[in-house]
Amino acid sequence: MEITMDMVKKLRDETHAGIMDCKKALMQSNGDYSGAAKYLKEVGLAAVEKRADRATEEGRITFKINKNKAVIISVTCETDFVARNDEFKKLGECLCDLVLDKGYTEITSDMEDKVKDLIATIHENMSIKAMHVFNTSSNEYVQGYNHSDGAIGVLVSFKASNSNIFSTDAFKTLAKNMAMHVCAADPIYLDTASVPKDYENEQLEIFRVQVKSMDKPEKVLEGIVRGKLTKHYSEICLMNQIGQLYNDDNLTISQILAKFNKDNSADVSITKFVRLRAGA
Repeated sequence: MEITMDMVKKLRDETHAGIMDCKKALMQSNGDYSGAAKYLKEVGLAAVEKRADRATEEGRITFKINKNKAVIISVTCETDFVARNDEFKKLGECLCDLVLDKGYTEITSDMEDKVKDLIATIHENMSIKAMHVFNTSSNEYVQGYNHSDGAIGVLVSFKASNSNIFSTDAFKTLAKNMAMHVCAADPIYLDTASVPKDYENEQLEIFRVQVKSMDKPEKVLEGIVRGKLTKHYSEICLMNQIGQLYNDDNLTISQILAKFNKDNSADVSITKFVRLRAGA
């Protein structure tokens, strides 16, 4: 059967594979489009399997939010060229849509199949690195933020007894600023109560070793250790961090929320957050 350029173009439009690959696939399948598409997928996946040990240190973070659920997904790839590819961007959006439509809470086989379909076309190793899903009630609100074209993605979840506050301009500004802060400051824990006891004890031991050589009474040394722990918490706990966008007032995130609530007769709180970095 003669393989025409129109046939090649049609297959290329459907699969996004290279022209020569499409022509070869059509020749292998004697002009059958479904057979040619299957051939391209098999060849693409076989090529990538040989590169499965290649590091995937690039990628993109994508998030989507609907009324009852929010999802953020990190998909990794080998090169920044692919990370900027439109088809790779669409993959992240497709995966988010799938999670929201199906109600998934973890990575599933059909999500991985979507990734394999693109692998077969692009011939580069990639994978779903991480996924977080926030289920939201009527008195909760999720703010998302993407930085540097998907290099970093953030979700922050808020709660208030009166959800009307979420529709105000003041809250929307607050929510956006909080998400941008999480992106910039990279907190690890929400607050000191969220810090695991084992982690805290480990840090205390490190600080005690650091001050051991100081010629001071034991009580004074322990006070210095506790001061070091407080400073450490101001670096890793969101509520203890100085607001990145409120430096003139030098307020912590906890103080910023308290001020907002006082000014707006509200009781908004941050319940959780997630921050993902592409390729990490």
